[in-house]
Amino acid sequence: MNVVERAKGVCLSPDLAWAVIANERAGASGLIAGYVLPLAGTAAVAQVIGESVVGRSLGLFGTYRTPLGTGIGLALASLVFAAVGVVLMSLVIDALAPTFGAAKNREQALKLAVYSATPVWVAGVLQILPALGIVVLLGALYSLYLLYLGLPRLMKCPPEKTVSYTGAVIACAVVMALAGSALIARIPGVEATASLP
Repeated sequence: MNVVERAKGVCLSPDLAWAVIANERAGASGLIAGYVLPLAGTAAVAQVIGESVVGRSLGLFGTYRTPLGTGIGLALASLVFAAVGVVLMSLVIDALAPTFGAAKNREQALKLAVYSATPVWVAGVLQILPALGIVVLLGALYSLYLLYLGLPRLMKCPPEKTVSYTGAVIACAVVMALAGSALIARIPGVEATASLP
């Protein structure tokens, strides 16, 4: 699988991409090592460059640069959380399936969790310029839309239950994101960095 072509397909032609993905066989190790780590890793490198090399402008007060060690620590943490996060999300998607009349299928749930997160990692590359970091939020919103589109295709969710299934998955994702943020904040030096604009 070509990572760039797959990411482009998922982001620009999601209906077609989900149709192809639904029929593919994919192991967890291949998805994580061959797709998640390259995309999330690229975003993590961009984050380090943006925060530790370019820095954040503080107007009259100059530019703040996160210490390189802290920046690398944050990047590694975000990479680990990306890999762990998609696995946890896939477990949530699979566990909730019967509640919404969908078919339980761990492989399909993992593919859905992995590929629906694509826009976050693609937008994450823009963190190389910290002022553009807000674009990651737009990527996250588009990821939710991709999740909505993928649930009926991959999990065989009835159309009338897709909105509620998506909402339940999002609620679980928010809880996991808050827990992940709390863990990342425990990295030495991050508390001071997190309080800066």
